[in-house]
Amino acid sequence: MSGKTGETVKRYTMMMVGNLFIGICVGAYRLSAFGVDAFTCMNLGLSQFVGMSFGTWQLLVNVFILGLVFWKARGRIGPGTVVNMVGVGYLADFLCWLFLDVWQVEMTLPLRIAALLAGSVLSALGVALYITPELGTAPYDSLGLIVEDAAGGRVSFRSARVAIDVTAVVTGVVFCLLAGGELRLILGVGTVCNALFNGPMIQFFRTRVAEPVMNQH
Repeated sequence: MSGKTGETVKRYTMMMVGNLFIGICVGAYRLSAFGVDAFTCMNLGLSQFVGMSFGTWQLLVNVFILGLVFWKARGRIGPGTVVNMVGVGYLADFLCWLFLDVWQVEMTLPLRIAALLAGSVLSALGVALYITPELGTAPYDSLGLIVEDAAGGRVSFRSARVAIDVTAVVTGVVFCLLAGGELRLILGVGTVCNALFNGPMIQFFRTRVAEPVMNQH
């Protein structure tokens, strides 16, 4: 295998493994029942407010953000964008179906805590692995990178991601309350952990794991 071919295989492998981890992460968050991630929190709150199904609303939001990414940083769009947008949700659904319907696992408190911890780690590691090869990022994940690039190094990805995640959670909570929805269904300790710590953990895994693997020859 030539050096160029091997490099390409490594980049695509990192992208696929990263998205696999993200799909498992979303499923783990749902199994933990400790709250959803920041982006899902926002979309659940807004979809209730406008009276639209969650799936349809999230698709519209992704298309809108994708348009912004195309305008500001079209280089961020690639195979990884498509894999993330199409595959993550189905993988999360499959994981929940496998645990709850096929294996009929009783999600006791220790298992819920384990699922929360696994989701938190795999979320950050997955994003770090799939954005580092620069094969395209999901619209929402691209926002932090756009802010980082636009700031010219004055704002780190970690800080931008935390600000975006916190804004997403606050938006979801406000519109959920305005719609008279049940806040407990979208907000929990998992949501808070994701909003506050996902950015720093992604940055940690980017510099300590993903970039060293990417640069290894």
